[in-house]
Amino acid sequence: MFRGGSFHTLDDKGRIIIPARFKGELESRASTDRFFLTILAGGLMAYPLGEWVALEKRILDLEETSPAIWRFKRYFVGSAVECQLDRQSRVVIPQTLKEYAGLDKEIVLVGVLNHFEIWSRDRWEANSKKLDEDMSQEEVLKEIRSLGI
Repeated sequence: MFRGGSFHTLDDKGRIIIPARFKGELESRASTDRFFLTILAGGLMAYPLGEWVALEKRILDLEETSPAIWRFKRYFVGSAVECQLDRQSRVVIPQTLKEYAGLDKEIVLVGVLNHFEIWSRDRWEANSKKLDEDMSQEEVLKEIRSLGI
């Protein structure tokens, strides 16, 4: 599982180093260092190859009658790019995805169990403040308690 977060920098060629713990997870989940990168909510989502294939199947099974689902498919799947780590565990972030996520120099990688996310540090810090506020809302706390936490 992808867990934890870490701060990194985007180099001049638009590459980031994927931490060893995430690289190992990519390879163990799919026996490859290939993964899919896509957009969502101002950040980038990185899915191991096997997780991506399963996610595509679930998306294909969604009802086509909803305009919202149709837009989501176009947005999420239409922005997906297959990536592969180089020998130094780096990956080039495509320019369109860098622009979407506002990636400049300082970035954050965050593990979210079956995938990891890539955020600009500024957006991550703003998002974290919002998450802290959300975690104190009673309806959110109720759902969290239902997990036994």
